[in-house]
Amino acid sequence: MRALLTSSLVAASLMLGGCGLRPLYANGDKGAVAQVLADVDVAPIEGHSGWLVRNALRDRLQATREGREAGKRLRLDVRLEDSITGFGVRSDDAVTRERRMLRARYQLVDSASGEVLLDATAAQDAGIDVVGSEYATIAAESTSLERLASGVADQIVARIAVFAHRGGGQSADTPAAPAPAGQ
Repeated sequence: MRALLTSSLVAASLMLGGCGLRPLYANGDKGAVAQVLADVDVAPIEGHSGWLVRNALRDRLQATREGREAGKRLRLDVRLEDSITGFGVRSDDAVTRERRMLRARYQLVDSASGEVLLDATAAQDAGIDVVGSEYATIAAESTSLERLASGVADQIVARIAVFAHRGGGQSADTPAAPAPAGQ
């Protein structure tokens, strides 16, 4: 039984090795993805939600820079739409539940030429209980905005990383990642 299990694990590992999957962040800070992420400068974003998203983006991109200043080769422009919709209405027309939605339309722009390299959207939403205390409701709305900003920033950085992994946004001195087998 033990020999069968061992041979099955060996066979499974050989099949996985040939599937063409490669780590997104291969070669660490010297890899193509890290180089592109290190070259991204986040343009100021309007409003409180913009401040939160920009800081979250800068925190995530800072990890790829090894203490260097942000690259200026690529610029990330982000426009946000933040909305709160009430639903869950009681018989006295009081709202008992809210939905907060944060949508971002973002563009990765080559700073030198002004060419848009990537144009995409990201969105997150959260449910908020409306309680008797106005302070508690406002605190819940604020906390949800912080979580939403973090989630939107994660989506944006992940999308830029995939874009870079596929060869986009790389400078002439950055080697392009090889295409996956079968594509």
